Amino acid sequence: MGISSFALLLRVAEEAAEGPASPFEVNFGLFFWTWLVFLILLWVLAKFALPAIVKTTEERERTIRGQLDDAERLHAEAKTAHADAQQAAADARASAQTLLADARAASEKERTAAVEKLRQEQDAMLDRARRDIVDEKERAVAALRREAVDLALAAAGKLIEQRLDADADRKLVSEYLEQLEVTR
Repeated sequence: MGISSFALLLRVAEEAAEGPASPFEVNFGLFFWTWLVFLILLWVLAKFALPAIVKTTEERERTIRGQLDDAERLHAEAKTAHADAQQAAADARASAQTLLADARAASEKERTAAVEKLRQEQDAMLDRARRDIVDEKERAVAALRREAVDLALAAAGKLIEQRLDADADRKLVSEYLEQLEVTR
């Protein structure tokens, strides 16, 4: 059977090689074998190639669908992250403004405290200076009195030409000067 079908195929091929006499002439042998080869090829493709093609196509479709889902999820995450970043930036700006306001208030408070402390120190220095001036004035007045007493005693001693007891003389003149101050 194998040889006879081969011989038949060979005969059909020879007839086809001769070609039709007219372009409108129908060669039923060629028509039959063409359909037979087509149907066999269609069956082989449907049996072996089509399931592999369908499987590959379905896998590719699942892969693309998964990638699209991942892309949508990543896009949603990116939008969320972007919104979070904008909120964080707004919070940071608000926090910075608050910190600046607090720093300004603390700076003003510190400056006010420093000015007040400086005023208190100046007042204390002025009080000390006034006390020192009063003390120095009293010392100068006392020194001036002693000197006036010494000068008066010296002048009186020359007038009397004798020297009396220096301590008693000083006491006498000091009492006299105090009486003069009380009357003023």
